[in-house]
Amino acid sequence: MSRIAIIGAGITGVTTAHALAQRGHHVTVFDRHRYAAMETSFANGGQLSASNAEVWNSAATVLKGLRWMLTRDAPLLVNPVPSWHKYSWMGEFLRQIPHYRANTVETVRLAIAAREHLFSIAEREGIDFDLERRGILHVYKTRKEFDAAAKVNALLREGGLDRSAVTSSELQRIEPTLHGEFYGGFFTPSDSTGDIHKFTRGLADACARHGVQFHYADIASIEQSGEGRFSLTVNLEGDTQRFAFERIVVCAGVKSRDFAAMLGDHLNVYPVKGYSITVCLDDETSQARAPWVSLLDDSAKIVTSRLGAERFRVAGTAEINVFNRDIRSDRIAPLVDWTRRHFPEVSTARVIPWAGLRPMLPSMLPKVGRGKRRGVFYNTGHGHLGWTLSAATAQAVAGAIQ
Repeated sequence: MSRIAIIGAGITGVTTAHALAQRGHHVTVFDRHRYAAMETSFANGGQLSASNAEVWNSAATVLKGLRWMLTRDAPLLVNPVPSWHKYSWMGEFLRQIPHYRANTVETVRLAIAAREHLFSIAEREGIDFDLERRGILHVYKTRKEFDAAAKVNALLREGGLDRSAVTSSELQRIEPTLHGEFYGGFFTPSDSTGDIHKFTRGLADACARHGVQFHYADIASIEQSGEGRFSLTVNLEGDTQRFAFERIVVCAGVKSRDFAAMLGDHLNVYPVKGYSITVCLDDETSQARAPWVSLLDDSAKIVTSRLGAERFRVAGTAEINVFNRDIRSDRIAPLVDWTRRHFPEVSTARVIPWAGLRPMLPSMLPKVGRGKRRGVFYNTGHGHLGWTLSAATAQAVAGAIQ
């Protein structure tokens, strides 16, 4: 079997390592952080959501983005400062609008396949990650929003998703802790939530038990010989070391573009920043009044997940602002305000903010499979659905490697 290097120890890198190790390959994972799952896989919204598989390449999304550009607390914020990377990505994004329907349906099908792989892995490896299989409820404040969502729902159902419309009174029955006036919603009982960080760390431990090696160090260079073998130069514990492999899989999140360039490929991954807060449920009232059913408020672009009895995750917003990981108070405030408005009895006295960079390709579909050069493979660019899609894309790339 092959000696394979995986670049990146986030959710896609670790699921890929597991899939390859199960097939008998000799796998080594490299990551610049000290532990697995320390970037985008650290504190996302928590949703395993086939119901959120609609790609963003639509005229409606573009128009909303233009309206939001001058609003600091808008769900989508674009920094207008020019850069070639940003505007080339946006140009490719616009060219994908004609493929909106097909890409959405394909993403739904991939998400449905992924969930069974992930549940199977967790059960087989004994990973506790605060899984809640209570469904995801999308809520809409107006008839206009609901009618637009119904058109998206038709695409999701075309992709095989069982998702039904619910009335305002049914919303309260599904999640009685939710406050606010809503016209209606859509409920997906097969969707779920969980802690991506706990899952990825648990799976990394399982990979190590199966013989996968992890090196937490910077990769200085990648060279490929005429025979197709790869030589990785790594800065490891203050010393430079070289490693040899027959195959290489790039799962490096927002840095995948740089590694692809080293390997002769153009991969226009852009970092789209998202924010989350973890509300610490430190008292009995907060624990009782925080929701267990996962929510998506479409107008605010905010999602929620209950992570065990004592944590409530609220996440959202998208910020196109190059490689900026700053946690801005004016982007965190809407998440806190939304929590106080819709769950007024939940204490927000202790809230942990976070920001991460989603690796997005212009098509909103991940790059999975071969590169131009022999022995080069990719599993990256999953955007806001890395947690949702990773278990399926890992199987796909592992299947492509001989």
